[in-house]
Amino acid sequence: MRDYCIRPAGPDDLDGARAVMLDTVYRDFGSGYVPHWHRDIIDPAAAYLASDRHTLLVATTVGSGGGGRGREVVATAALDSRGPAHPPNPRHVAERYPCGTTAQLRRVYVRPEHRRRGLARRMVAELLAFAVADGGYRSVYLHTDPAVEGAEAFWRSLATVVHDEREEADGGQGVVHFDVPFDALLPAYFAPSPSPSPSPSIRSRTTGR
Repeated sequence: MRDYCIRPAGPDDLDGARAVMLDTVYRDFGSGYVPHWHRDIIDPAAAYLASDRHTLLVATTVGSGGGGRGREVVATAALDSRGPAHPPNPRHVAERYPCGTTAQLRRVYVRPEHRRRGLARRMVAELLAFAVADGGYRSVYLHTDPAVEGAEAFWRSLATVVHDEREEADGGQGVVHFDVPFDALLPAYFAPSPSPSPSPSIRSRTTGR
């Protein structure tokens, strides 16, 4: 089993993170880059590194130089405080998840050759720990494209469906909207602590808030 390092992204990781994201929207989604939807991919520093309430995680293959630093970025996962907008999302979904108090999970992408190794679950656990440590989030939300292989099943194993646009008369955008419990993964990934606590990498981003 290959070893990975999961940590908050720094400036030197952004090109690798951007490559993972762009490859995913072109290969898996088939949409390619759409400016209205994917501005954060082009400027992840502004979207995720500029605010203490946002984060971008990367998973890298572990290098031989020690210190836990990785070589290649093979997965990404992000969180921000921007709730789903209406339009294009349904009005009731946007009203249920307002900006500021909603932690929206974004860009949970893993390169195909590194999938089925638990990376996505580990990264989501870190994001949930970050949301808990922030103290200002009241809910965790995400939406996914069920046409992407494995995406719907993965999120259904962790979260509750709040709206499936495929059930609308016109099919909507075809995406599925989820509510994620704060403790969906924390007990498993941060045991044996009696109560969930952020990992050291996440805690370092929130100290002093």
